[in-house]
Amino acid sequence: MTTVATDSLLEEIQELIRERERDGVAGLAERVGPAEWAALVPRLDPPEVAVLLQWLPDEEIPQVLEELDPHEAAAILRTLSRQEAATLLAGMDPDDAADVVENLTEPEASQILVRMDPEEAAEIRRLSDFDPDTAGGIMTPEFVAVSSDATTDGAIAAIRSLVGQAETVDYVYVVDAERRLIGVLSLYRLMLSPGATPVTDLIAPTTVRVRASADRETAANLLTERNLLAIPVVDDEDHLLGIITQDDVADVLEAEATEDIERLGGSQPLNVPYRLSSVPLLVRKRVGWLLLLFVAEAYTGTVLRSFSDELSAAVALSFFIPLLIGTGGNIGSQTVTLIVRAMALNEVSLRDVGWIVWKELRVGLVLGAIMAVIAFGRAQLLNVGFDIGFVVATAILAICLWSATVAAILPLTLRRLRIDPAVVSAPLITTLVDGTGLIIYFEVAKLLLHV
Repeated sequence: MTTVATDSLLEEIQELIRERERDGVAGLAERVGPAEWAALVPRLDPPEVAVLLQWLPDEEIPQVLEELDPHEAAAILRTLSRQEAATLLAGMDPDDAADVVENLTEPEASQILVRMDPEEAAEIRRLSDFDPDTAGGIMTPEFVAVSSDATTDGAIAAIRSLVGQAETVDYVYVVDAERRLIGVLSLYRLMLSPGATPVTDLIAPTTVRVRASADRETAANLLTERNLLAIPVVDDEDHLLGIITQDDVADVLEAEATEDIERLGGSQPLNVPYRLSSVPLLVRKRVGWLLLLFVAEAYTGTVLRSFSDELSAAVALSFFIPLLIGTGGNIGSQTVTLIVRAMALNEVSLRDVGWIVWKELRVGLVLGAIMAVIAFGRAQLLNVGFDIGFVVATAILAICLWSATVAAILPLTLRRLRIDPAVVSAPLITTLVDGTGLIIYFEVAKLLLHV
């Protein structure tokens, strides 16, 4: 749905709510899906959300909550009675319900879960006990599994009995008497096999699995790299706990990409949606980096003071300082962004540092040469003389090479030091290049101008 269409629909819904047109909202529910409702709900005022929850079909509200960010879904549950919240939570998929419970306080969660079916509540509790950043934190317990002594007919019967409950029936998992994972069957192969065929004869040669304690991004990458529809999650003894499906992976990859972008921008990742984040929270997330960069930037003034004699001898040198440090920072930011993203996709590692630096040196050389020619032309337009123009052109070429090299090495080095490479943000690289670029500039000036 386009932004224009969403805005138009938002205005229509708000008008229907103001006019108390319940039938109109019910009519919209027939053509607006849960994902579209979830995109609109955060833009409504709390009283409008309360009315909408009363008027939407009962079976659709849990689906809308599943599509919402867990923080927003939890905020909605807080506005309802505990029994109403329990009913909605029971209608959600267990993994999504667990994500919402994690965003409630312990008293709130207990008051809601005690009003649910004990088995359902226990399942949600078990899922919410896993760290949200692990494979266990994003898995669903709704899958189809059969005993290792079952036949094809038995496996198909299990699929039929669970088709309305399981997250996916594309895969059927085979377990032993202690529910240890033995293998996986594809629905396609089951349907083509004789009914009396033992399922152990149809198991795939290799069964990809992930530990519940594994990082969720690792699990997501494994599923996408193998082009799987789902991946089983097991404990340290190989007991089958749940599965991770493609929709879970999509949410993980979006969240991880959001965190990387926020870090690259020089801010700590938000643990709540931006719409729900308060001013104090935004200040706390940004001030640390800002102060660090402020302190780091202070050494730029020290460099300028150290070369005050050179500046006095050739005042025209100061005209080009913003151009030089800005270009170096931009080159570094571009390189850092590409390298960090390549690392996130497991395209490069520390052992590749040699050819990465060699590649970026060549890129920096070409870009630096282009910028040097333009900078020399700019110097001539300012009538500062051939010698100053040559200094500027030479310095900008050296700064581009230096910036590209530092930006290529630093993310890989930080990963080796077990530091998240995404923290090598564009502002940090810019700050680093500011001071070192000035040193390069003035040293080139001293050498060529003999000042």
